[in-house]
Amino acid sequence: MPPFIAFAGVLGGLAVVRWAYRAAQRVNQELEELRLARVAEAARSGEIQTLRRDPVTGTYRPG
Repeated sequence: MPPFIAFAGVLGGLAVVRWAYRAAQRVNQELEELRLARVAEAARSGEIQTLRRDPVTGTYRPG
């Protein structure tokens, strides 16, 4: 009987890992879609500013 219990435990553990993996993939896909939507919305509305180099300091600043 103990090998059967161990086998059932392994199968249950694999099922939990598979479920967690799929849930993580789904959540990451939803987050990626939201991120892309925000970027597309910002690009449409013109909120994304280009960076220009400051000739005095050499750093890049919005503008």
